[in-house]
Amino acid sequence: MQKDIYERIISFLLGASWAIVLFGALITFKIFIAFSLSLAIFTTLLYIILSLFLILTLDTFLVNKQRLHEAKKQTKLLEKIYAKHTK
Repeated sequence: MQKDIYERIISFLLGASWAIVLFGALITFKIFIAFSLSLAIFTTLLYIILSLFLILTLDTFLVNKQRLHEAKKQTKLLEKIYAKHTK
């Protein structure tokens, strides 16, 4: 199935977001480990939760795009059925 530019951009951003989450969590942990272990764990978990929320938002855009596409197909089908029965 051919993807349009919108879906390609969202897919790329999703992949890049996962990489940012992994490397960002590692960097966040390494920065805050100098202060204390509990602070480092807390800030890393906070970073991961916020990042996963943003990934969920991107995924929601993709799902809504697919839902709109399916609704358009269903509308066309219903219009054909309506036109066939109203003749």
